[in-house]
Amino acid sequence: MIPELGHFALIIALAFAICLSIVPLVGIISNHQKLITYAKPLTFGMFSFTAISIIILAYSFVTDDFSVKYVASHSNTHLPYYFKMSAIWGGHEGSLLLWVFSLTIWTAAVAKFSKDIEDVFIARVLAVLGMIVVGFIAFTILTSNPFDRLWPNVPMEGRDLNPLLQDVLFLIHPPILYMGYVGFAVAFAFAVAALMCGKLDAAWARWARPWTVAAWVFLTVGIALGSWWAYYELGWGGWWFWDPVENASFMPWLIGTALIHSLAVTEKRGAFRNWTVLLAIFAFSLSLLGTFIVRSGIITSVHSFAADPSRGMFILYLLAITVGGSLTLFAFRASNVASFSRFALYSRETAILICNIILVIACITVLLGTLYPLLVDAMGLGKMSVGPPYFNAVFVPIMSLLFIVMGIGPLIRWKKAKKGELRKQLSSPSVMSIFIGLAFPFVYGGEFNAWVTMGITLACWVQLVVLKELFNQTKLNNGRRSFARLTLSQWGMTIAHSGIAMTIVGITLVSIYETETNVKMIAGESVTVAGFDIRFDGVKQVQGPNYSADQGQITLSKNGDFISLLQPERRTYLVQTMGMTEAAMDAGLFRDVYIALGDPLSGNAWAIRVHFKPFVRWIWFGAMLMALGGVCAVMDKRYRRKKEKVIPTKASLSTEKCNDDVILQSSMTESMAQSVGKQS
Repeated sequence: MIPELGHFALIIALAFAICLSIVPLVGIISNHQKLITYAKPLTFGMFSFTAISIIILAYSFVTDDFSVKYVASHSNTHLPYYFKMSAIWGGHEGSLLLWVFSLTIWTAAVAKFSKDIEDVFIARVLAVLGMIVVGFIAFTILTSNPFDRLWPNVPMEGRDLNPLLQDVLFLIHPPILYMGYVGFAVAFAFAVAALMCGKLDAAWARWARPWTVAAWVFLTVGIALGSWWAYYELGWGGWWFWDPVENASFMPWLIGTALIHSLAVTEKRGAFRNWTVLLAIFAFSLSLLGTFIVRSGIITSVHSFAADPSRGMFILYLLAITVGGSLTLFAFRASNVASFSRFALYSRETAILICNIILVIACITVLLGTLYPLLVDAMGLGKMSVGPPYFNAVFVPIMSLLFIVMGIGPLIRWKKAKKGELRKQLSSPSVMSIFIGLAFPFVYGGEFNAWVTMGITLACWVQLVVLKELFNQTKLNNGRRSFARLTLSQWGMTIAHSGIAMTIVGITLVSIYETETNVKMIAGESVTVAGFDIRFDGVKQVQGPNYSADQGQITLSKNGDFISLLQPERRTYLVQTMGMTEAAMDAGLFRDVYIALGDPLSGNAWAIRVHFKPFVRWIWFGAMLMALGGVCAVMDKRYRRKKEKVIPTKASLSTEKCNDDVILQSSMTESMAQSVGKQS
């Protein structure tokens, strides 16, 4: 009976979502204020019943209710309780319910924390989000119901969770990644609401910007955790493989990065309005495309959830309606929007625009590499694969150009740079970057390497320029300096760009200097790899809660000094009888020694794979810094202070017009930005 309550709660949530997508808009059209005020209560009702639904699914897992088909397919009585919680999103049906729940969390958050935005505008935003929720709850109920029963043939035991997903990180990685994926729906909803209103002004950008940055932070952390999981769980020693599902999350991240910078220009200068709206549409569209790739069955990946083409078609229809409808609305509205901000070629606006274009081009290259094999297969031209060689050959040069332009943006003025000023600002960072880049491969590797020089030069360029801009911002009129005058947004930009520089260093050095050694060893033998002494002390049998394993005993030392005991495992899971490699690592800030236990060989020997990976953790540390920079930007006081309602409550509720106070507010914002630009 309890699972049926979860199903029923989901149906009620669908009813709330339908009402949310209709009632407020009817109120706006009919100039009925009371109907508009229903938007927030309907949102909270939709969220509450979706939460009840996912809580009941969790209860079914904890109580081992194998009469529920989804529970029987992804759990087992021997599965630890914490993995039973991660099993909630370990398959297609449950992960889709998590997708819906994440969307209702964002919708409820918008309703809760948008008290200072006029009711008419926020009602439009919530209605758009309600429409998206309708589509995905309908998808869940009609094609992917996690509460389907197995009556009367109820199994005594479940099939167990996929061993690849039996990892503590899987408890937090999917929810965080989904919050990033789904969070771009908020930026999309704000953009569509602004198009409905017909006023794409600075006020809209200001409202949407913190929500967009928050979604970008979640997605950044989610991608980093996914990379970390692939590194230590899959046992292959890599951190990124250009897998189609990895690309599915990376593409909206690239467009989202362009979007948060474009929103800053729209907010501060009133420019890029149409471009910003398009980026908001494309960011969420790519999130939907990623959902399609993961759930359609058109690709095979350890990350994919489903192999049912009918489910893929449902998502494809949702994608077509979302993209088609929003672009049609954009086509009707965009022609009436003109930017009142002019800027010169040598300006920060131009630098940001160039960065945006490069990010979009980079996204297109990833999109082509991901979809081209699928199109070739669909047209009956055979099967082919596009792997790392293509992406590395195309993506690396594009991103190198991006990093060069990134170094110019922070130091150039808004609107127009003074003659000779930019050259003066960039001279010292460029000279220092080139010097460090040339010297580093000799100091670290003992010989010149062009790729290392390029990577380190770009990393130093990005880092030194953003530090110089931070230093410039501390200068007071009396010539003294004070860091107290810096805003959280300025700190956020510095931290995020520093994270990018750190990631560049990590990617460059681990790609060039990593080593992999495959050895055959018997107990008592030793080998030396990258200056480390590795002694194999044999294998012992260990028993886990739902698996048995051969556990290697490997002593790591250097110059006779003991460092650590590493215990890589070869696991065999009892129910699915699937073999898994659990690598062991001795980690440090500047290097990882990564050891995986292979298959047993003749003569009591074992195959052992040893990786030496310099600076590999800088990749994930850099990603965390990027996310921290985003958090600082979201916490800036200008997004927390009491804002004026730029559209009066008694304003006209026409779908074609918003109150002229919006224009007044955006003009005031533009005037203030110009004044600040002149003073700086």
